[in-house]
Amino acid sequence: MNSPWANVAAWCAFWTATHWLLDTGQSVRLVGVEAPAAPYRDREGDAGFEEAKRILEDMVLGREVELRYGGLTRDRYDRALAHVVTTDALGPRLWLNAEMVKKGGARVRVYPDTATANAPLLALEAAARADGRGLWDDGVWPIHNAAALPPEAERFQIVEGVAGPMQGSEERFAVCDVALRGSPLILQIGKSAAELCQLPEGAKIRARGFLRDGRLEISHPLNLEMLD
Repeated sequence: MNSPWANVAAWCAFWTATHWLLDTGQSVRLVGVEAPAAPYRDREGDAGFEEAKRILEDMVLGREVELRYGGLTRDRYDRALAHVVTTDALGPRLWLNAEMVKKGGARVRVYPDTATANAPLLALEAAARADGRGLWDDGVWPIHNAAALPPEAERFQIVEGVAGPMQGSEERFAVCDVALRGSPLILQIGKSAAELCQLPEGAKIRARGFLRDGRLEISHPLNLEMLD
């Protein structure tokens, strides 16, 4: 993966399924991907957390890495938001964001501020899903039919359905809402994905985002795929 982004080299010392710590003390968050969340305080970890953690561990523990930035470089927790590439001679050169998707340890999730180089990850996810790799084989990550969305579905989800009519949105960070045929689910299109407000009615789509109160947040055009 060639790029002109800023680079930082360090040794990976500790990891979780969602982020990990370098021996410099810097916490790193892989951009473009969503992995099962770790246990936190009284909250249990997401299903598949241990397997996703192991997948990352097997690739990166003790290796030297390079952080590549293509947008926002830090989040509110001061985690580095980066594409990460191994650079030492201890193993093959790996683009870790892509490898986590290829091995079924993470799904694609694109944020507007860190969307650079995320597009190739969608094809890698599709191949991992078709081959049943990693957590795709365990039934941890169902792709829901929007017309039969289970009531317990929440947080980050991937759904498929047929686009219905578009209407304006009253949400502060949205520009329009798109209904899905036969489903109460609404796609809430954010300002950075405004082009999706031209989505043709009747289009078969696959959408991914945070699901809350019957609304799926679409923050970037890459989070909605046309299936026709």
